[in-house]
Amino acid sequence: MHLPPSASSAARLTFGLSAAVLAAMLAAGHPAFASSDEAWKEFSAAVEQKCLAATAQVIENPVAVVDPFGSESFGLALVTGTVPKGSDPVSVICVLDKQSGVVEIGSEFSKAALSVAVPAK
Repeated sequence: MHLPPSASSAARLTFGLSAAVLAAMLAAGHPAFASSDEAWKEFSAAVEQKCLAATAQVIENPVAVVDPFGSESFGLALVTGTVPKGSDPVSVICVLDKQSGVVEIGSEFSKAALSVAVPAK
C-alpha cells in the first residue's frame, strides 16, 4: 500500500512505523498463541521423556510432574524419586528450552526442603 503524495509527513511516519513493527514481528517468528490439545499432549510427553532421561543419573524410580504448557520459553517439570542406592526422596526441577530442545536440571531438593500443602484460609 502506498500513501498518496498529498499525505502529511505525520501520516507517512505512522504508516512507516506500523509497517516496520509488523515486519519485525513477522521476522521474529512469534509462536502461535493457540495450539491443539494434541500438540500440548505431545509437548508434555516430550518434556516428561527428556526430563526423566536427564535425571536418570541422580534419581532412581523417577516420576515427572509436567506443567502442561510450561512458560513462554520453557517446558517445566518436577521430577521426584529417591537418591541412588538409598531411600531418601528427592525432587529436581527440570527445564526444557522450547527453541533448542536442550534440557537442564537443578540441584536436588530434599523432602525437608520441599513440600506442598494447601494453606489454611
